[in-house]
Amino acid sequence: MMTVMAILVGLLPIMWSHGAGADVMKRIAAPMIGGVISSFLLALVVYPAIYEIWKDWEMKRLVQRAEGVGEISAG
Repeated sequence: MMTVMAILVGLLPIMWSHGAGADVMKRIAAPMIGGVISSFLLALVVYPAIYEIWKDWEMKRLVQRAEGVGEISAG
């Protein structure tokens, strides 16, 4: 989180500038800000959610296999 905040704090003055060449620098800084924010959200929200869904699916599959093995060997 500190890295993201440092990058955003460093890019915000570029977005607020009005001097010579500011229009070019804003076009460079805007996608960088979007990329930093989206990667931050992916790392903190999306990837853990995908991991949990995957682990739940894997656990259900293992339980079904274990139940299936028990029924076959008992019969």
